[in-house]
Amino acid sequence: MRVIGLTGGIASGKSLVSRFLRELGAIIIDADQVARDVVRTGSPAWRQIVQEFGETVCKPDGSLDRKALGRFVFSDTSKLDKLNRITHPYIISEIKRLLDGYRKNFPDAVVVLDAPLLLEVGIEGMVDEVWVVYVDYQTQLERLMKRNGLSSKEAARRISSQIPLEEKVKLADHVIDNRGDPEETFLQVRRLWNSLRCNK
Repeated sequence: MRVIGLTGGIASGKSLVSRFLRELGAIIIDADQVARDVVRTGSPAWRQIVQEFGETVCKPDGSLDRKALGRFVFSDTSKLDKLNRITHPYIISEIKRLLDGYRKNFPDAVVVLDAPLLLEVGIEGMVDEVWVVYVDYQTQLERLMKRNGLSSKEAARRISSQIPLEEKVKLADHVIDNRGDPEETFLQVRRLWNSLRCNK
């Protein structure tokens, strides 16, 4: 089994590349979805978050209000660090469990770990290659403001919570430039995919 670590920055277009890879035949592990799963209402991570930050980060039904929590932690790096210390061990444990299952049941598969914080969390050792989706800072900022309805200041704060894309590029085995249109991006992804399948 081949494991690709797909990463990038927030609003760099990683989800688009992940979708292309799924269409080409990859099995996708979506770290964002895993992160949502491990904080479901009543879970150990959920209980720790509510204990740490209070019920103001919950919706009336008890589930986490992710937008409220995001506004809360991205305004204070110490709070973000606390949240990460709570959630990351659960996320990493679940990713390992999924990888072990795929390795056992689909030994010839290509599995893509779609993880925005792959390098920040230090789990690149779980993958065989690192692919980084790249856009320039201004494009990233504008896309994030538009996508999430954030001010320039809010968007910049969220981008700054991650390793700069220029630094991630230096650590990449392959870089996918997503500054153009989706067709251009797809051609890059397909070229990498075909190379990967030929080298198996």
